[in-house]
Amino acid sequence: MPFRLEQVRWMIYLAARQQSLSIFLWLTRGLTTRWRMVFLKRKGGRAHMLALEQRRASLSIPHRAEQTSKQRTASLSEHENRLQLSGEQPSGLGLVHGTRMGIGKASRLAVTLAVVAGLLGCELEAPLVPNETPVVNTGLVTEASDIEQLNRVLAEQSDSVKTRYAFRHPAETLSFFGIKPGMTVVETDPGAGWYSRILHSYLGKSGQLIGADFAVDMYPLFDYYNEEELVAQSTWSERWPSEVMTLGEGARVEAFYLGGMPNAWIGEVDAFLFVRSLHNLEAFEDEGGYRTRALSEAFRALKPGGIVGVVQHMGPESHSDEWASGENGYLKRSAVIASMETAGFVLDGESDINLNPADVPSESEYVWRLPPTSEEVGDAELAEAYAEIGESNRMTLRFRKPGADE
Repeated sequence: MPFRLEQVRWMIYLAARQQSLSIFLWLTRGLTTRWRMVFLKRKGGRAHMLALEQRRASLSIPHRAEQTSKQRTASLSEHENRLQLSGEQPSGLGLVHGTRMGIGKASRLAVTLAVVAGLLGCELEAPLVPNETPVVNTGLVTEASDIEQLNRVLAEQSDSVKTRYAFRHPAETLSFFGIKPGMTVVETDPGAGWYSRILHSYLGKSGQLIGADFAVDMYPLFDYYNEEELVAQSTWSERWPSEVMTLGEGARVEAFYLGGMPNAWIGEVDAFLFVRSLHNLEAFEDEGGYRTRALSEAFRALKPGGIVGVVQHMGPESHSDEWASGENGYLKRSAVIASMETAGFVLDGESDINLNPADVPSESEYVWRLPPTSEEVGDAELAEAYAEIGESNRMTLRFRKPGADE
């Protein structure tokens, strides 16, 4: 049943119309960005969004490609941070499957709205998605015992990892991809190891986690690594497994560089994950065919029926292909699907788990303006607005390698 909540919508809408957007965001700070967009988009709030866009344009924010190497190195995105194990002790906080917002973030306003909604007999209507693309919520069957194990693993993570749960929804995402203990899983561009920590523990002793970093000859193309960092990167595949193993008991761990997968893994992998990594491969596709090579390798590595899981910053379909080439961090949903189908995969499912309708970038913006990177923009009010958006709008797609009988 669609959610109406007309009285509450009008209350919030009028507050937004008569005050600044920042006041509206403050009033609704206990709500998810999805709720906020319902009010703004459905009640004529596009004027506020337009005003924000005009303010962004007037600030002449430097494009990421125009920044100096020093500036870019100071605020690297996750793919630029190598695995650094903090050794933090896990807290005892738990995570209920499906929870997207911690109790600590729920304001009195959110509680009031919930009560009013109950009194009005309402339920939430799905908000508009920036790309205006229908989303199919189909998922693989995940055993209850696996979900319980995953929740235990998530509950044991450090606070620095848990901070991102509200934006990355690891329980829902891994369940949607059908990841289970005992599987052999390839994680591309492990970066700082946010998902590595979770996967290593969740896959368990009978499972295997394989890290797949970008090809060594791709790193100089980023143009902000110094010689020392490039040399260190050339030995990453030797160091990463032992670094992950220091996290404690878990899956067997190995590593390789994309484009150089050992033949022993051909047809042995259950799932190949591209979590916020495809844009880098796409950005340098013309220089070395990195995306094509990676997808070809994924196809060869997977067992028949094996899964490719994609979580990727999603840009508007209406934007230019040049802007959505990966350089700005965003890719178009249609382009990702086309690339995957060209590589031989079949779209097997799609989820709205990681959508964030508040992230509607203009063609002068890139993804690193948002948390957790939050690059400097030179304007406190704009920086606050970016922080309120949260992490990027992300497509979550599941592809399948056809079976032998297909």
